[in-house]
Amino acid sequence: MNVLAAIAGIVLIFTILQDCFETVVLPRRVARKFRLARLFYATSWLLWSAIARKLRSNNRREYFISFYGPLSLLLLLIIWALMLIIAFALLQWSLGSVISAPEKTIGFLTDLYMSGTTFFTLGLGDVVPRSGWARACTVVESGLGFGFLALVIGYAPIIYQAFSRREAEITLLDARAGSPPTAAEFIRRHLGENLHAEEFVTFLRSWERWCAELLESHLSYPVLSYYRSQHDRQSWLAALTTILDVCALVMVGLDNIPEQTGKFTFAIARHAVVDLSQSFGTEPSPPKKDRLPSTEFARLQEQMAAEGIQFRDEETAEERLTELRHMYEPYANALANYLLTPLPEWISTVEHLDDWQSSIWDHFALTSQRPMRKR
Repeated sequence: MNVLAAIAGIVLIFTILQDCFETVVLPRRVARKFRLARLFYATSWLLWSAIARKLRSNNRREYFISFYGPLSLLLLLIIWALMLIIAFALLQWSLGSVISAPEKTIGFLTDLYMSGTTFFTLGLGDVVPRSGWARACTVVESGLGFGFLALVIGYAPIIYQAFSRREAEITLLDARAGSPPTAAEFIRRHLGENLHAEEFVTFLRSWERWCAELLESHLSYPVLSYYRSQHDRQSWLAALTTILDVCALVMVGLDNIPEQTGKFTFAIARHAVVDLSQSFGTEPSPPKKDRLPSTEFARLQEQMAAEGIQFRDEETAEERLTELRHMYEPYANALANYLLTPLPEWISTVEHLDDWQSSIWDHFALTSQRPMRKR
């Protein structure tokens, strides 16, 4: 018996099973630094994002990045399966390869073949174990293989259900905050003329629950953070940052809007952005370009005043808003740099049609109506 091969196989089996359990089954964040899944995502995303950064076209970059989430999930499952097959092949080899096979010379490749057919429960019968320990090892691997396949079948729907729930609320921002979403547009569309503050408060409370679900799901299943939204001008990080911006405005003090609602939603939203930043190991750093300089804040006040929305204390409003922004912007910016996702603006500098107002046919129609340039 090759003792080293047996030890290596057993250690590899327990390492993979522990990693599978912590990644798929355990409903909480694991603080241990060394984990196979964490190492896989850190390494693969480093390579994938490095290629994405070299793509000059934003559309091509976003399209390229959108493949990473689902593809990385499949690759991780494949790596787990291959390593378990290799681990059990090492065990069979350490037992002396006591198996019956059509070929005369039995080596590690034969053990690997038998391990693969056993793990995927093929039951071909061309290679069979001949000793008690070899049979026991085969039975254990067959059971683990069956359980692994069941785990994969159950794991994928959980991921996509969480993704769908996340995207449903993000899609609502299209009509309520613009595409891409901005805090100024959110406030204007909810608190302008002929609109009720009660609807604004109700919608903000629904986002409080969305932030809580985002925190729970993305810490339990970090791969969800890499899943991109359906539309290029939408993302979970942009939606989360927009809600934080809106809550910060409410906490500064807006007429007829209770500050308490903004505090509750701000608390869970900041909790989400801070914990997710920590889970990826991204050090908080403020944006290189101020998202809301004094000139833009003055323009924000003008736009809000035009809709009949004012701060209760306009003299200290900018200072209080700056203090609140420092509580979450460095973490949101760190995540944006890591995930290659732009942060939303406070005020849209360019007029955009909302996604629901446009389609590819509208785009072609507008293009065909434009006069051609003379060469």
